[in-house]
Amino acid sequence: MKRRKFLLFLGIFSSLPSRLKSALRQGRMIMKKAIQTDRAPRAIGPYSQAIKANGFIFVSGQIPLDPATGEIAGTTIEEQTHRVLKNIQAILEAAGSSMSDVVKATVYLADLNDFSRMNTIYAQYFPEPFPARAAFQVVRLPRDVKIEIEVIAASGPEVIPVVK
Repeated sequence: MKRRKFLLFLGIFSSLPSRLKSALRQGRMIMKKAIQTDRAPRAIGPYSQAIKANGFIFVSGQIPLDPATGEIAGTTIEEQTHRVLKNIQAILEAAGSSMSDVVKATVYLADLNDFSRMNTIYAQYFPEPFPARAAFQVVRLPRDVKIEIEVIAASGPEVIPVVK
């Protein structure tokens, strides 16, 4: 019986990705948890709103959908940017984090001419020091919205408060 359990363990262990095997050999655990909240729109595809893993929260790209109706919120870049950032804020709060913990943001714009107006709204949601960020103009976004933003935030005991 012990031999059978051992062989079963070996079979399972050998099928694990090498990074996970290495972590297990070193006594480290890789923790991965899906984050879901009704205060942000449900995923419109096979993905999670966010994943919390090993000290970070990876928030999937958010578009300006109203979580209550599933409809696009606003027609201007300002209205849509507010909605996107409120959705991100809700997801981070559901994960036990906040906008001040965001370390990296990626902004996708349908029109780069909207950059400065988006930036004005964006700055209202993030305290200094601002997260690292990249912004791109793309050919098209889901549901023909003007903006999509994804973020990565620090999480857990590794978070050290920033002193100004």
